[in-house]
Amino acid sequence: MSASINPTVRRRRLGAELRHLREQRGMTAEDVAERLMVSQSKISRLENGRRSISPRDVRDLCDLYEVTDQRMRDSLMEMARESKQRGWWNEFSDIPYSVYIGLEAAAFSIRSYESSFVPGLLQTREYAEAVLNGTQPDTTQDAIRNRVQVRMKRQDRLAGPDQLSSFWSVIDEAVLAREVGGPQVMAAQLRRLLEVGEQANVNIQVIPFQYGAHPGMTGTFSLLEFPESADSTVVYFEGVTSDLYLEKENDVRRYTGLYDHLRAAAFGVAESRSLITTYAEAYENANQGPER
Repeated sequence: MSASINPTVRRRRLGAELRHLREQRGMTAEDVAERLMVSQSKISRLENGRRSISPRDVRDLCDLYEVTDQRMRDSLMEMARESKQRGWWNEFSDIPYSVYIGLEAAAFSIRSYESSFVPGLLQTREYAEAVLNGTQPDTTQDAIRNRVQVRMKRQDRLAGPDQLSSFWSVIDEAVLAREVGGPQVMAAQLRRLLEVGEQANVNIQVIPFQYGAHPGMTGTFSLLEFPESADSTVVYFEGVTSDLYLEKENDVRRYTGLYDHLRAAAFGVAESRSLITTYAEAYENANQGPER
């Protein structure tokens, strides 16, 4: 696959174009589904980019929307073909969050909040194995190995020619205190946070226990921004059986504001590094984290 083509992003962009054409015709998704004799859910999935779309589907929709501009039809057809290409993550089977990986691979900025464990882009291999074994007890070891491998590959976005412009992570102090994989694994993981945190494009902040209640206690989420203005910012929530993606302007604005509150609640970057160091030293010198 060409490095410049991301099938997930192509599906999103194509879906947005088709939704715009439908709205221009004053039609609802239900109207379209009835005319094409397909389910309304299929039209919704095509428009939100969660389902690949065939050139035949594009042709039928262009006919329905009376698109006569051949250049536009050709452009939409090309996006449909590109959206069916395979990303690097498709080489690994049984990856339940492949849509998110595609978005992550195309984003130029990611802001994440985590309350329970270190963000995937910052995890060591040993910590990732412990997290996956602990949170997915019914998953086979082959699947765990696959998912760990994918998690390690995703970390290419933090450095190199295609690195993220900005990765900002706010974590709760509980992430540092929760002993995942044992003291040795935790010590190495926290040293990894300190190491990666020295990169110019990475910022890590910790919300201390002493702050008390804060907006992030309602759940973890990530904000992904993209270089092309046609690709809207996405708010992502990881679920046990399914994930949630919000793209409406009001939703994005709300979570952007919420993230600003979390950054304000957290220690600054330097003070956060000091707290992470304290925990790392405690794990290196004992079988448990520091007393709080």
